Amino acid sequence: MSYTKEELKKKLLEMYPEIKTYGLSTEIGFDEGKNAWVVSFNKGNHRRHAFLDKGDADACIEGNACIYLGVLIAQYIKDLEAELSGK
Repeated sequence: MSYTKEELKKKLLEMYPEIKTYGLSTEIGFDEGKNAWVVSFNKGNHRRHAFLDKGDADACIEGNACIYLGVLIAQYIKDLEAELSGK
């Protein structure tokens, strides 16, 4: 399946609206060595990364939830909010 990083980002933002709700910026790039997309979430000076293997990314583009990424997003939001609040 062929798609751009912009298309993948748009799909992830549609599937996981909490990314925008919590004010995270998102960057995506492809790591050839790992055959996976690197999804970076940023808020202020805080950053978290997740690897989304090509098969999972293909499933996301087709509208299927990326369960692993969804769990990571929830954890990253919790961690970032704790860091930003000084907890």
